[in-house]
Amino acid sequence: MQVNEKMRNRYHLGEKRWFLGLLVILGIIGASLFITTLLQTSNNTLLCSLTRTNTRTTNQLNNPTQIQLHAILHYATSHVVPQQSISEISVTLDVIKSLNRPINFLVFGLGHDSLMWTGFNPSGTTLFLEEDPKWVQTVLKDAPELRAHTVQYRTQLQEADELLKSYKSEPTCSPAKAFLRGNEKCKLALHNLPDEVYETDWDLIMIDAPRGYFAEAPGRMAAIFSMTVMARNRKGSGVTHVFLHDVDRKVEKVYAEEFLCRKNLVKGVGRLWHFEIPSLGNQNNTLDHSIASRFC
Repeated sequence: MQVNEKMRNRYHLGEKRWFLGLLVILGIIGASLFITTLLQTSNNTLLCSLTRTNTRTTNQLNNPTQIQLHAILHYATSHVVPQQSISEISVTLDVIKSLNRPINFLVFGLGHDSLMWTGFNPSGTTLFLEEDPKWVQTVLKDAPELRAHTVQYRTQLQEADELLKSYKSEPTCSPAKAFLRGNEKCKLALHNLPDEVYETDWDLIMIDAPRGYFAEAPGRMAAIFSMTVMARNRKGSGVTHVFLHDVDRKVEKVYAEEFLCRKNLVKGVGRLWHFEIPSLGNQNNTLDHSIASRFC
């Protein structure tokens, strides 16, 4: 009985530490947002301009503040926590803070961490891609402020080895010619995503789905390949930050090394790898053109 009690106390202590850590992180984001607003407001000297600016700023930040408060309340009162550890989450949060602006954040997987990711990016665009339409309805029922689309995958985890061998013989999968929208010939291409996904320059991409732990699951092969193609075709300046979770599994690791490339790996914490993928346009201005003919 005493042993069970000690184990129970240890569990609750660890759980409280997790919640406190998450509250601190969300608090930092909220405080930074508030301070930024004050600094912007202080630059206006005329009373009428100040009034207009305050009104406009209040309207802009009203919804983001609600999202952050919802996230804090959710994690402070729930026994269900994100799958990633605080150390892994901090890798992504550090990048968000370093960019110091609203970002475009694409996340594969809708789940217990979705309010957190949205709360980290209150004034930006955070979009979730999920394979299970019923799960989308369940999550959005409790968090209607989240934005999510359902994705249909054409792959199965048991095909991973064969797809890795055969993609090189399909021209529309090749590094120089690969594209996504409408590309039905390349099985690794996510060809039927919403237009918004294709037309947005995503600053951050988190690949933490779809499922990849049983033979008939979609696996993350197509997500890794497609996000590599998307990052390489980025139109704007800068790199695309791609975060891949569960790299302790064979498929995630092998496909990351094939497409995202070790040379682009900037940090690894726990089961999370962080890549910075430069666009082909930026590389062609500074490096040899042969880089377009290979992924790594």
